[in-house]
Amino acid sequence: MIGFGLVGVGYWGPNLARNLNNTENARLTWICDSNEKALAKIASSYPKAKTTVSLDEMLAAPDLDAVVIATPARSHFELARKCLKAGKHALVEKPLAMSTAECDELIDIAADKGLKLMVGHTFLYSPPVLRLKELVDAGEIGDIYYAYSTRVNLGQIRKDVNAMWNLAPHDIAIFLYLFGVPPISVSAKGITRIQPGIEDVVFMYLDFPDNITAHVHVSWLDPGKIRKLTLVGSKKMVIYDDVDAEAKIQIFDKGVTKVGNGAEPFSSFGEFQLLLRAGDVLIPKIPATEPLKTECQHFADSIIADESPLTDGIHGRQVVRVLEAAGESMANGSCPVEVKL
Repeated sequence: MIGFGLVGVGYWGPNLARNLNNTENARLTWICDSNEKALAKIASSYPKAKTTVSLDEMLAAPDLDAVVIATPARSHFELARKCLKAGKHALVEKPLAMSTAECDELIDIAADKGLKLMVGHTFLYSPPVLRLKELVDAGEIGDIYYAYSTRVNLGQIRKDVNAMWNLAPHDIAIFLYLFGVPPISVSAKGITRIQPGIEDVVFMYLDFPDNITAHVHVSWLDPGKIRKLTLVGSKKMVIYDDVDAEAKIQIFDKGVTKVGNGAEPFSSFGEFQLLLRAGDVLIPKIPATEPLKTECQHFADSIIADESPLTDGIHGRQVVRVLEAAGESMANGSCPVEVKL
C-alpha cells in the first residue's frame, strides 16, 4: 500500500483528497496545510488521515511514500524539491515549476534518487482527449492544418500568476500530447486590465513541425465559460467541447477536396477544382470517467510498476518552456520566440 500525503487543501485540494483516498493499492495517510481552519474542515472527511501544519513532520513519517502538491504555483518548486530530497515520489499540480531551470533541478533530483516525478496535466487523462489522440494517430483527421483552443470564464482571478500560467498549461499540454512534439516557436500578446503587471487575457500562437499552427486563447474576464478545442485536418474536423455534457467530441466529415485532370501536380487554375465536402457529423460515446481519478491511479501504478508516468517531469518541463517563451514574446512586442528545449 502506497501512503499518500496531500499538501494544500484550497481550491483543488479537496478533489485530490477524495480521489487519493479511493485509489487502489494506496491510501491517504497525511494531509498538510498552513491554514488550520481549512485543515480541520477537511480532516473531518478523512478521519484515518493524520493532519499537520508542518511539512517536515509529514515528510519524516514512516507511513508516507508519495506527496501530491496542490498549492499556489510559485511554491511548487520549493515544495517538490523538499519532498524529493526527503525520498518521496511527487505529483505536482500544473505548472511543474516557474522556469525550466527549476524543472531541470527537480528532474535531476528525482532521477538521482530513483523517484517518480509527475505533473498534474489532468486533461491528458480525460476520455475525450484520449479519443482525440486516437483519431490523430490513426490518421482519421488526415494532415493537421491547424488547431485552436479557447479556455475562458469570468474568474477565478489569481494574484500569484497571470491568466496564461493559470490556464494555458492545460491546452499546451494537450497540443504537445496530440502532435507528439513541442512547438518550434511561440508568440503571444497579453492584456492587463484588472491588476497591474498581471495579464488577464492572453492570445498565443504556436508553430509546430509539419506546418501545424495552433492558437490558444485564455482569459478570466469573459462573459461565459468556454472550454473548447478544434482540430482542422485534410480529411476531417473535430471539436472537443468539455462543457457539453452530451457531445464532448464531434467529428465532422467536412473538408476541401482537390479534383484534377491527372496524378501530376496542378500547374494552372484550369487544371483543378476545389470541392467542398460536407458529410455526416459523428458524436461518439465517451466514457464518463473522472480524469482526476485516472490521474491519481496512474501515479500509484507508475510507482508500483516503476514506470515513467505519461505526464512526467520532462513533459512538465516542455510545457513550462512554452510558457517561458510566450512570456518572453509578450515582453518583446509579441515577436516569435524559438522554443529551445
